[in-house]
Amino acid sequence: MSSQSSFDHYAGRAHAQDHDHRHDHAAPAADDEGPPSEYEVMSRAMQELLEEKGLITAEEIRRRMETFEEDFPYRGSRVIARAWADPEFKKRLLQDGKAACAEMGVDLEAERLIAVENTPEVHNVIVCTLCSCYPRALLGMPPTWYKSSNYRSRVVYEPRAVLKEFGTVLPDSVTVRVHDSNADMRYVVIPMRPAGTDGWSEEALTKLATRDTLVGVTVPRA
Repeated sequence: MSSQSSFDHYAGRAHAQDHDHRHDHAAPAADDEGPPSEYEVMSRAMQELLEEKGLITAEEIRRRMETFEEDFPYRGSRVIARAWADPEFKKRLLQDGKAACAEMGVDLEAERLIAVENTPEVHNVIVCTLCSCYPRALLGMPPTWYKSSNYRSRVVYEPRAVLKEFGTVLPDSVTVRVHDSNADMRYVVIPMRPAGTDGWSEEALTKLATRDTLVGVTVPRA
């Protein structure tokens, strides 16, 4: 593996293990982060080894992580904005999420990406009950609340209560479906396009498709 490949590989791992992420809603508390995972330990060991060999520096890693943080969260927003603006693309996204994302230059880490569409009758929300499987290539690093056992357990058996804590109150007539991600399969929510956005450009729509709407804990508002 070349020094640049090693750098990119580690930087992606390090980006995934970073726990700090701004969240604007009163999300469920993350009360049990626990010890570092096996992958986090491996990532830290890799960093130390690459630094020791003089292949990378801590400053280079920091800059690359900042680049990831600036770009990754907006990839998913751009994909959803395209789906809102282009019915044929949305159809392809629903049929094969990974292939549709590849059309936009997004290479996903999981074997499959399943896009689920919100409708007036159905609201979808994403979780990983076992750990924190998450479409990082689309949304960046998972927020702390997503990884907490509080969210991972409660959203399965009381999803409406959890959604309410994010400020999302749904009518009783709306069915809430919870989708469980795993190592080979990720999910992304296609939220309903807000009313009053006809004629908006994809760039303008991108600002409405936030990370939390693509996880399903909030809904986009114009």
